[in-house]
Amino acid sequence: QVQLVESGGGLVQAGGSLRLSCAASGSIGSIRNMGWYRQAQGTQRDLVAIITNGGTTNYADSVKGRFTISRDGAKNTVYLQMNSLKPEDTATYYCKFNTWGPDYWGQGTQVTVSS
Repeated sequence: QVQLVESGGGLVQAGGSLRLSCAASGSIGSIRNMGWYRQAQGTQRDLVAIITNGGTTNYADSVKGRFTISRDGAKNTVYLQMNSLKPEDTATYYCKFNTWGPDYWGQGTQVTVSS
């Protein structure tokens, strides 16, 4: 059974930094893309950043220059370094792994940025 386990969320002041991690356990097979999404209360879940198995990255305009996504393929782990955090970054952050079979989601980790 595959599980994605996230860590690193929390409460931080505006301008601060956090680093999220998401690791897969179980026999997940070949991973194509790894991504981070976020959902603020009362809104839809939106893409924050994605990284392909070739290392190509793509970011939402709102986080470009502040967030960095990276992956460790050997560990089936994806990271999201978040700098210069703003109150509008407050949301539940979810990781997602695309495979050649099913897609997998993490359980979500809360990030709260105080002003």
